[in-house]
Amino acid sequence: MSAGEGGFDYIIERERGLRRDLTARRMTMIAIGGAIGTGLFLGSGFAIGLAGPGVLVSYVIGALIALLLMGCLAEMTVAHPTSGSFGAYAEHYIGPLTGYLVRYAYWTGNVLAVGTEVTAIALYMHFWFPSLPGWLSIVGFSALLIAVNARSVNVFGAVEYWFSAIKVTAIVLFIVLAGFIVLRASGAQAGAGGAAAAVGAVAAVGFHNYTAYGGFLPKGAWGVWVAVIIAIFSYFSVEMIAVAAGEAAQPEVAVSRAFRSTVFRLILFYLLTLALVLAIVPWTAAGIEESPFVRVMRALGVPGAAGIFNFVILVAALSAMNSQLYITTRMMFSLSRAGHAPRRFGTLSRRGVPVQALLLSSLGIAFAAVLSVVSPKSAYILMVSISAFGTMFAWLMIFVTHYRFRRERSRAGAGPLRFRMFGYPATTLLGAALMAAILLTTAFTDAFRMTLVFGLPFLGVLTASYWIRHRRGARSSAEFAQRGHSRS
Repeated sequence: MSAGEGGFDYIIERERGLRRDLTARRMTMIAIGGAIGTGLFLGSGFAIGLAGPGVLVSYVIGALIALLLMGCLAEMTVAHPTSGSFGAYAEHYIGPLTGYLVRYAYWTGNVLAVGTEVTAIALYMHFWFPSLPGWLSIVGFSALLIAVNARSVNVFGAVEYWFSAIKVTAIVLFIVLAGFIVLRASGAQAGAGGAAAAVGAVAAVGFHNYTAYGGFLPKGAWGVWVAVIIAIFSYFSVEMIAVAAGEAAQPEVAVSRAFRSTVFRLILFYLLTLALVLAIVPWTAAGIEESPFVRVMRALGVPGAAGIFNFVILVAALSAMNSQLYITTRMMFSLSRAGHAPRRFGTLSRRGVPVQALLLSSLGIAFAAVLSVVSPKSAYILMVSISAFGTMFAWLMIFVTHYRFRRERSRAGAGPLRFRMFGYPATTLLGAALMAAILLTTAFTDAFRMTLVFGLPFLGVLTASYWIRHRRGARSSAEFAQRGHSRS
């Protein structure tokens, strides 16, 4: 494929019609908010149980991979801002089959992820309304967010901005409050015994909790590495910024700004919050039954702690569901415009929204509702492990695509872009190797064993469907050409 700037124009033209209404400010908040969800508020407890205090190392490794991914993605997005994003890049720089696999695997994974979020939303509503039927919460919130996405990208951007603002504000307040308590307790413990007694309930708080229960690595290096899977899951949706760039008012400016601010804020939020959680609540208790954040708030004696964080987690789930509906809709739109899905999914409403693709992408909601009734205890974990494959595979292919992207641009003698990935090719290859290792590791864990059990056969089915569709298309073209020749 040609690497010149004009070589990608046919894909940009093919996906034309979406409104470019997202500002750089909203793009940044959407990217931050997309990665701050139930993975941090709930999944972090599971990760702490796997690695103990060593989970900080796990999240550092996850942050490194997210940083490398965003660098690769930002460079390709500055060159080619389109809603097909990394699926379109894979199609152009590797091949049509790869683009087909990346988009369909990612679309399927996120459709299922929408289902996991809406199932969780129903559970959170039971906190305030124990007798409320779960299906009523599912239908109500789903209808609301589908309406938001169907209205316009501007409405979506505004709603997601405020969802993200609530989550970020809650995390900042948590960091300030928890940081004050930890510093106060550390100072008291360093002073006289009377001063320690004065802090009462927080006397057990302090950085000594990092080593007090079996050392910093109580589960060893393997526990730290397995927890990286949860860390990666927590950072999922940072790639959304590349898809949203197809509807950004100034894509080059928006993507560059969002990359620089998003990644470092995410790393700061995740590592600071986890470090404070581990200093306040012993890791042996942090991953049991409820969010470690709720445990921390209770330990600090904050009135109504459970209700406050139940609201924040509810908003996090709504935000994640809103983002996933958006991104799956754009992926299906891109597949349709590429000829890999029925044409109606590539049509746009008067407001520039692919409503038919949105309705199709809402199937995960119905699937989750049925599964939650049939198998309520195992539904959530099963759907999380299955849905994770699509995004993990997409992340791996983003690194591979970036490697091909830079090689093609170098051969074509293309000029430097506004944004360039640092340390290429070593950083790109490192990211690919880490993602491949994480995918392989899922086969050796209980919680994520279904990731590859589902994912590899699914890729086989997708590959077969591509070639069947390709052959049918080639046969139809040949028959059409033969009929035309006979008439002449």
